[in-house]
Amino acid sequence: MAAKAQGALGDRWRAARRGLLALAAALAMQTGFAQDSAPDPRWESLAAGQQQILAPLASEWDRLDPASRSRWLGVAKRYPKMTPIGQKRVQTRMKKWAALTPQQREEARAKYKTMKRKRGSTELKSEWQRYQALPAKEREALAAGERKRKTKGKRQGSEPAAETFSQ
Repeated sequence: MAAKAQGALGDRWRAARRGLLALAAALAMQTGFAQDSAPDPRWESLAAGQQQILAPLASEWDRLDPASRSRWLGVAKRYPKMTPIGQKRVQTRMKKWAALTPQQREEARAKYKTMKRKRGSTELKSEWQRYQALPAKEREALAAGERKRKTKGKRQGSEPAAETFSQ
């Protein structure tokens, strides 16, 4: 008789557990659906702190795609925990990004994807080793040429895409 009672208790426990799991799954799906279908926040609906942090993007915020808005909102969320130097870096980069033309942004994205692909690869390491192996005068000449290219871009009002993300 005791074995039968334990069996019945075990069956009820398993049924309750299945019910709870089903409920949890339903809630998770409902929550996920609600987040996916929620409208993207327009500039006016952002909190004052978010607007202050994201101010360089104000004029184009409502034209940004949902994924970009989400990324920028993530930056705004992390911003208060950043060091003052990190905050300044974010503001500087955001201002530079906002000043880029759509074509320059695409170039910056392409360059970023290329560098991301190369990161940690033997290709990037070998390029760095070749650069390090150059005589000092050649490295200085390359650096001077890069500075000249960046200065020329600034004078023309079109900052090179690579400069946007340099640290």
